Amino acid sequence: MGKVSIIIPVYNVEKYLPKCLDSLVNQTLKDIEIILVNDGSPDNSQKIIDDYVKKYPKIVKSYIKENGGQGSARNYGLEKATGEYIGYVDSDDYVELDMYEKLYNKAKKEDLDIAICENYVVYEDNDKKLTEKTIHVLEDEVKNAFFGKMAVWNKIYKKSLVDNLKFRSKLWYEDLDFSVKVLSNAKKIGYVDEPLYDYLLREGSTMNNDNVKRNLEILQAFDELK
Repeated sequence: MGKVSIIIPVYNVEKYLPKCLDSLVNQTLKDIEIILVNDGSPDNSQKIIDDYVKKYPKIVKSYIKENGGQGSARNYGLEKATGEYIGYVDSDDYVELDMYEKLYNKAKKEDLDIAICENYVVYEDNDKKLTEKTIHVLEDEVKNAFFGKMAVWNKIYKKSLVDNLKFRSKLWYEDLDFSVKVLSNAKKIGYVDEPLYDYLLREGSTMNNDNVKRNLEILQAFDELK
């Protein structure tokens, strides 16, 4: 069993994928596996993945499946993961080179179910990079987790905590109900108070779009939570 398995769904991201993968294969934490799930991507993403598998065969693993959405790809990746902790990265983002070492060391030192970090927001049009402050604003860790960033990418999870949890497939905002479920099951949560994840704000992303019909899927997430 390795220390951290990092799961990355891949779909139409050939422009961004190399930067994402460079930030992962060069992590200061060496005992990791990088699980790339090609979710039926029609572009040249698989060629990029194949190049990284060839160059880093011990840590980069490639899987291809029919398109089922980001949640489906994350579920598939978890089935293949062998790490003690699980991390998720969106393939158009990237991470600081010491992200997983800092999160893992924090988690091991304090026997955490979930370790959480801050993140940067990176603007694609001008590379402007701002810290998004989301933690240590309330009086305890659990409240900070519930009222902070509900994404899955700024965290690592003890694998035993998420083994039986699934993301919703073919729907947007799949992070929301997954995060509430996993946070509700966690016994101990801790923080690394540094921005270690670089979230790319780009046109057409789930959080930056004008697709009214797809945005209404957040209501289904709330229904699932109820």
